Amino acid sequence: MEKSLIVRGAPQEFECRVGAWEALGEHLERRDVKRILVIHGGVSWEKARRFFPELPGVEMIFEQYGGECSFEERDRMVAVAKTANVEAIIAVGGGKVADLAKAVAVCLVVPVVILPTLAATCAAWTPLSVMYDARGEMLQYDIFARSNALVLLDPSVILDSPIELMVAGIGDTLAKWYEADVIISQLAERSVEIDISLYTAKLCRDILLESSAAALAAMRDGELSEAFVKVVETNIMIGGMVGGFGDDYGRTSGAHSIHDALTAVEATHHLLHGNKVAYGVFVQLMMEGRSDEIMRLIPFYRELGLPTCLYDMGLDSLSDMELKQVAERATAVDETIHLMPGVITAATVLRAIKELEVLMTGVRSI
Repeated sequence: MEKSLIVRGAPQEFECRVGAWEALGEHLERRDVKRILVIHGGVSWEKARRFFPELPGVEMIFEQYGGECSFEERDRMVAVAKTANVEAIIAVGGGKVADLAKAVAVCLVVPVVILPTLAATCAAWTPLSVMYDARGEMLQYDIFARSNALVLLDPSVILDSPIELMVAGIGDTLAKWYEADVIISQLAERSVEIDISLYTAKLCRDILLESSAAALAAMRDGELSEAFVKVVETNIMIGGMVGGFGDDYGRTSGAHSIHDALTAVEATHHLLHGNKVAYGVFVQLMMEGRSDEIMRLIPFYRELGLPTCLYDMGLDSLSDMELKQVAERATAVDETIHLMPGVITAATVLRAIKELEVLMTGVRSI
């Protein structure tokens, strides 16, 4: 199995501490940046704007994104940035805001600075953008040749974010181990880069299984505990390092292909990215014949409120035709599900989806 392996391990600079955003002005000054476009969300910006620092001497244009990281929205932001002749793009928000800002910065060949307001994905860390259409269906992901210039992570900002998004981030990051392991375990020999990818994937799993419950309890209590900060950094930093060092060997395989397929179903558009990925982990494990691992994970999923099956996501009413379409979309030629061993067909996926529902129906009755 010969796949791409280019190391994109980290942003140029990363800082995690309470008050990290306050250093933004110093970082811009060191880069001689005096005009910026700040791309932000809606609800998240209302909560995060109090953390955004005053930037004397810096001309700032603030623009709210339209809700999707789409090519149309990228082009609109590029036009805004060109008109204002900005020298850097600042992202303040979650994963889609970060991905949009990265795509805009690449088009303009300017630095991108990311100030995460959520720990729901590793988007702040990674030099790639997942692109969607205006309806929310995932189209593709684009990997860039330039690292993010700077990530300023303030745990107190994340502490004020919705807890359900933190849970979704845990689901997304837990998948790093299962998706990387199923690919890397096929290799007869491993390079140092791949060893680092596998190690960080395992670190994601181990930290999350051990610390997630305590981190979420601290979040509910408004406490910046060690467990909380550790899980935040795992979701954003360690999760990003898996694909950063492993490239195609450590990025995505079965679980994310299931996520991608679900985005094509309108009934799933309200569901969080990480929840769909967490469900995808169980479908992937069913395809691997590892129902024992599913049983081991069920208590963890239940404690956090992650979905274990279609029923948990309110999707048990999907028709056989819709499920077949999901299975076909998950096994499209360019999907990473084909990095799993053996031949994965739509019938393989459909069977795993249905067998998972049967398994979980039996578990619910216990």
